[in-house]
Amino acid sequence: MCGHGYAETWPCYEVGVPHVPAPMSVPLWSLLLGLLLLTMVLVGTLVARLPLSSAMIYLAIGWAAGWAAPLSIAPDPLRNAYALELAAEVAVLISLFAVGLRLGVPVTDARWRLPLQLAFVSMAGTVGLIAAVGVLGLDLSLGAAVLLGAILAPTDPVLASGVQAHGGREPDLVRFGLAGEGGLNDGTAFPFVMLGLGLLGLHDLGTGGWRWWAIDLVWATVAGLVVGGLAGALIAQLIVRVRTRFDAVWGHDEFLSLGVIAIAYGSARLCMGSGFLAVFAAGLAFRRWRQHAADATAGPQPGRHETGAAHARQAGTMTLGVKSFNEQLERIGELAIVLLVSAMLPYASLSARLAGFIALLFVVLRPLAVWLGTLGCALDVPQRAVISWFGIRGIGSVFYLMFALERGVGGALAQFLVDATLMTVSASIILHGISAHSLMSRYGRRSAPGGDGSR
Repeated sequence: MCGHGYAETWPCYEVGVPHVPAPMSVPLWSLLLGLLLLTMVLVGTLVARLPLSSAMIYLAIGWAAGWAAPLSIAPDPLRNAYALELAAEVAVLISLFAVGLRLGVPVTDARWRLPLQLAFVSMAGTVGLIAAVGVLGLDLSLGAAVLLGAILAPTDPVLASGVQAHGGREPDLVRFGLAGEGGLNDGTAFPFVMLGLGLLGLHDLGTGGWRWWAIDLVWATVAGLVVGGLAGALIAQLIVRVRTRFDAVWGHDEFLSLGVIAIAYGSARLCMGSGFLAVFAAGLAFRRWRQHAADATAGPQPGRHETGAAHARQAGTMTLGVKSFNEQLERIGELAIVLLVSAMLPYASLSARLAGFIALLFVVLRPLAVWLGTLGCALDVPQRAVISWFGIRGIGSVFYLMFALERGVGGALAQFLVDATLMTVSASIILHGISAHSLMSRYGRRSAPGGDGSR
């Protein structure tokens, strides 16, 4: 695995050889987190008025801390892959559930066509385009190039929250598309990660690739969505009926939120389904159950109207409580992961070739994949341009990077993936954070007369 087109300038970490974690100071991390949290409380209003995102502030502080005390604060991604993978996975799960809770459009609505095409067609197109550049321009093997594409293709549902939909039955089409894409493509990237690992000899693809097609791609996707949707709907129905039966509005919404995430994820993984898709589907089902209960009170049900109204009240209270807690948890997760990314930057380097690749990804590959993937959708040129630009990279990419490192990717390829991922995520946080406010304000003024911005 060492030296796929790259000189052996980094130590080669072989498969199966345990790595000793680099020293990380818990007291220093605690002090840093505490100071940052207090700073954000004190200057939060000022930051909101500036063309900056909170992630940019976290990135700058984490970068400064990582360079100031690299041996005490900066976690070496090659030696701490397991812990970093776990932290990133938890953050992704929380964010996916939060996005599902924010989207109030029924799954049978035609507007889902846009995020589905972005998450499946554009996702596959992005992976393919990155893989082609990796083989032809970066001297990577096919497996390494596919893995690079799968790591960098997912968009981030947390860092892109400033440009996404915030719920309702009539969301803006572009914002809804970006939110739905961010919720889905962390899960739809998984088969391509496994394909890349398989081509590198680190995962069993089956004879002729049958296992990848049947299990990693089709079964994992379908099982994840079905199991997660059922889990979210059944848990919501159970809680509402029990609370209505005893005429009580219990607290513990934080337990309920974490419980739904854990059950949906665990059930899907036991069935070999996608845990990410399951948690997103659970959030959607949880939100839709509230709307279903509310709609039930509007129909001609004289004998059940009182019970239906009670169900609707309980469903509304439950969903709002879970949503509020999960959004707070999501912000903490964003803070933690962006700080980790920025603190790891001393272990990454930016070459001229890598800088050119990142620019190509943002201004050519992502837009091309979006335009090809949204053929047939009712989008005009400005709408496609907004979607093309806001392919924000973040937590999902960090997770899949650590996932690959933990499963045996080593040597020069491992270091290149660390460089490419951390630099791409950092560039995305900066560039998209600076441009989000002005571009979305212009888009909002343009789409205001039309309501949802669609034709």
